[in-house]
Amino acid sequence: MNTKKERIQQLKEEKNAVILAHYYAPPEVQEVADHIGDSFYLSKLAVQLTNPVLVFCGVSFMGESAKLLNPEKTVLMPDATADCPMAHMVDKAVIDAAREQYEDLAVVCYINSTAQIKSWSDVCVTSANAVKIVRNLPNKNILFIPDRNLGHFVAEQVPEKHFLYNEGYCPRHEFMSADEVRELKEAHPQAQVLVHPECNGQILDLADYIGSTSGIINYAGEHTECSEFIIGTVSGVVYKLSEKRPDARFYFPKTRPSCPDMEQITLDQVIHVLTTGENEVAMPPETLAQQAEQSLSNMLALAK
Repeated sequence: MNTKKERIQQLKEEKNAVILAHYYAPPEVQEVADHIGDSFYLSKLAVQLTNPVLVFCGVSFMGESAKLLNPEKTVLMPDATADCPMAHMVDKAVIDAAREQYEDLAVVCYINSTAQIKSWSDVCVTSANAVKIVRNLPNKNILFIPDRNLGHFVAEQVPEKHFLYNEGYCPRHEFMSADEVRELKEAHPQAQVLVHPECNGQILDLADYIGSTSGIINYAGEHTECSEFIIGTVSGVVYKLSEKRPDARFYFPKTRPSCPDMEQITLDQVIHVLTTGENEVAMPPETLAQQAEQSLSNMLALAK
């Protein structure tokens, strides 16, 4: 084989495998992927694909979700150590206390969470479908876990519901500097500000558009009247943004928001797991798996 890309293509054909990559994965990994998307898109797609082997270029909760929805498929993670800090930021005592206080309670779990946390929940959501799903729930009271910023954003869109919040957050979005975004706005006054709802409130207040990663990409693609955009999410998204709008310029805060766990995924790791079958995602214990899978299935049903 002359190149790593050719080797990956050969291995995919031999194993009847498909490569899924999140928007935050490195550009060279997105380039070899069969499908690129955000958590919601990849979750739906994993169910629809007929390939017996899924190579998931993302962090651990994504591989877990794919396995829960496809227990009969082999799910391989190129980097078994790639993780998401926010995925662990829930204490079950918070959920138990809320359930005791409110009879009419739905525990709404952002998909960026472990299988264990999903198993404590009633329904999962992504940043792309959270507003729609919460609005469709019959429950008046909502405990939103683990991300408080996304929870507050959803609450503003669905004011008829009563929200309780968990104190989790994504470090990349939480600590983004509003001053750095203001500096970019001053330097590029014609630029529109597109941000992810995981960002802190100060960043959201500066936004022209707030939406999921796929929403940000689509917005930039559709608004061809604008050729400059300030982007408030993880910088890996620039690969797809530049593909969608090669004529546009994209600016990120000076303290560039990057996901170190996503960025450590390499083509060599993709080749390794396709060759050896290592880093296979194991199914959680049966009861936990059933409960977690139910919350994911509820998401897919309510998001239709």
